[in-house]
Amino acid sequence: MTARFVEVADRVHVLRDPLLRVNVTLVVGDGAALLVDTLSTAGQARELAGAARAVTPHPWTIVNTHHHFDHCFGNATLAADPPRPVYAHEQALVVLRDHPDTLRRAAYEEMRAEQPALAAELADTELLAPTHGVVSETVLDVGGRRVVLRHPGHGHTDADLVVHVPDADVLVAGDLVEQSGPPAFEESYPLQWPDAVADLLRLTTPGTVVVPGHGEPVDADFVRDQHAQLARQAWLIRAGHTGNAPPERVAAESPFGARPGLIAARRGYAELDGTA
Repeated sequence: MTARFVEVADRVHVLRDPLLRVNVTLVVGDGAALLVDTLSTAGQARELAGAARAVTPHPWTIVNTHHHFDHCFGNATLAADPPRPVYAHEQALVVLRDHPDTLRRAAYEEMRAEQPALAAELADTELLAPTHGVVSETVLDVGGRRVVLRHPGHGHTDADLVVHVPDADVLVAGDLVEQSGPPAFEESYPLQWPDAVADLLRLTTPGTVVVPGHGEPVDADFVRDQHAQLARQAWLIRAGHTGNAPPERVAAESPFGARPGLIAARRGYAELDGTA
């Protein structure tokens, strides 16, 4: 990984991993800092630590936006020695604490065809569970700066957190918002996802910088457009389910394309059938 942090607002910096285009956000306060997400492997996390140290010498607290490997498998490198607080939604905490082998296997299977070297690293990565669970909202003091960790509801997963930095007008959205590709629906709740994005939109202004899980920072208009697409996807799923249409027919009309649309339709049908 060859990447550095770029300041996107007052003392808020974003680094994008070139491999999977994952964003890490660094919030710097007086004598303290906050790192949002920790990338995929120990090697990536070590380079991330070096990039963060080029910006600030302050000790950091960590937030995981959710439990997927590309956002939290670097925890052990960045938070174990010396021990640092790690915040995540309570459900992400439970999964990382109780099912590390399952997470490693899933990460390996996801990456082994396209990124075999990364997959091999993922299979051997030591996982560190968060130390602090968030239920609905937690407020942190990061060196005199108020930072809000908020769970807006089920969306990309059942354990998404967004990170709001009001004094800089920055909202770190995790994978609830995607810029470099379509949203990922594999563990999603597509019928509830529009409501989660509507919740985070209430935190925005016309000047808000929104940091997506992957890709370039965006503005509130981009998020509104993605919300409209997610709402249409949810409507298509409900209509298809009511009409007993196969998921493939719903997928053909998806605003995100047939392949993501098929995953979304199957997940949405499972929601409606009570099996998700």
